Amino acid sequence: MAKKSDASAEAETKPRLAEFEDAVTELEGLVEALETGDVSLEQALGKFERGVTLARECQQTLKRAELRVDQLLADQNGEQIAPFDTPESDTTDS
Repeated sequence: MAKKSDASAEAETKPRLAEFEDAVTELEGLVEALETGDVSLEQALGKFERGVTLARECQQTLKRAELRVDQLLADQNGEQIAPFDTPESDTTDS
């Protein structure tokens, strides 16, 4: 599989980053609207459903980013040259 040039990889990343940021912003707005309690039950359910969808999309984007970091940190033999650990990863793996 041929590697993409740095320019083309960066061009693909920018739209994904913008989409991720837009999704996070929308998710924050949904949470704020739900926290105020000024919506009907039906509206709240719709906002909750949209929020779950956005949260899943964001999680997938973050997983792809983590995989990309892992690939960048791997040496030519496929061995990891630096661990990609976060304090949260130790407590959320259960």
